[in-house]
Amino acid sequence: MISPKRICLLAIAGAVLLRPLLAAPPGAWERPATELADQIAAILGPGQAHMSIRNLSTIPDNEIPAIRRLLVQDLKTHGVVIAGAESANTIRVTLSESAHQRMLVAEVGEGTQSQVAIADLGPIQEQRSPATGGLILRNQPILTSHDPLLAILETPSGIVALEPEQIVICVGGSDGWQEQQRISIDSSRAQARDSRGALLGYANGLRFEAWLPGEECSGSAANASQPAAWTIQCREKDDPWAITQPPLDLTDWGSPASGPNIRVTPIRAFYNAARNYFTGVLAGTSGPDLPPFYVLGIVPRSAGNAALLIGGIDGKVQLAENGALKVVTGTRDWGSDFAVLRSGCGAGTQVIASSSGEAANDSLRAYELPALEAVPASAPLAMDGTVAALWSAPDGKSVLAVVRNAANQYEVDRVTALCN
Repeated sequence: MISPKRICLLAIAGAVLLRPLLAAPPGAWERPATELADQIAAILGPGQAHMSIRNLSTIPDNEIPAIRRLLVQDLKTHGVVIAGAESANTIRVTLSESAHQRMLVAEVGEGTQSQVAIADLGPIQEQRSPATGGLILRNQPILTSHDPLLAILETPSGIVALEPEQIVICVGGSDGWQEQQRISIDSSRAQARDSRGALLGYANGLRFEAWLPGEECSGSAANASQPAAWTIQCREKDDPWAITQPPLDLTDWGSPASGPNIRVTPIRAFYNAARNYFTGVLAGTSGPDLPPFYVLGIVPRSAGNAALLIGGIDGKVQLAENGALKVVTGTRDWGSDFAVLRSGCGAGTQVIASSSGEAANDSLRAYELPALEAVPASAPLAMDGTVAALWSAPDGKSVLAVVRNAANQYEVDRVTALCN
């Protein structure tokens, strides 16, 4: 899916460099400390608060005492006195950075409520060494096309490819994938310039569903050994799209023959074809409606729970968990697409995000979400073009990316992770 690139408000990068940096010039922290203190005081008002500081940036640790001292002084001028851990009010300050910018981010807690304050620490002037440790992303091309590709689905008999106005069935041959069927989707609606679509596969490999703006299609095959014998029917419809693909061995497609181990239903969301995004209304759920969004993924949380990770049209990346929406920091360098990867490395699950901006050569990077922070878990993986769509493969163990290169050709890459 191609959608406007986002610039998010917060960025936290947990990079640790292996070389010394120059100390900051005298007075470098005075302005940002004053700005952050002003915002914190506006949230808390006069009173006591407990403050903690952590450094997730390349700023030398020996600068932290000076930053803390300035914050304490500036807060005191507003009547905010730093107290012990028993205080009901908390100020958690993080020194963070993206690839280009450093920031002071404060999470200000007042009772059960929390708000975020931000102050700019200025651009990063030095070239940084690549991060060590974590996991390594690698990509493998699996399909190329001269026509725009919105999504693909791998089945036991071949590949289903979704284009803006057609569905293409491909089977493997000695020269790679060969086209076997091409079904036109007759629609009275004009497609958006940056069109998007979705595909949903089923565990038996003999069924799929497809969605385009205002259109819904279903495909079925009598036998997986006859790859060209798909029956595909399409009709104009505005029903919600299936926007998450559970692992195929857990997919529930509503059949009495599903079996006890097939128990997960895809999340379905209503799509606004006129605006090219999802409205935030989910079908068949009892939870609150979400803000309008471009992309959504399911991420595991503590105690076996799961949350929805949402890329909103306002540029914010948020977690919907326990009926509440919380902003995720460290996503400033994310583009408009991300997907969840069950790599088994590190925390076990990562979010693969495209980079922000409109670079000729995009990149993908893995992140983990230990709390409400996106922490880099890999070095960027350079892609040979712009990432136009990104989604989790049916087994969850890889991510599929559609990349549009400078020659306006489309390539689908499988992205996997190696534990390091």
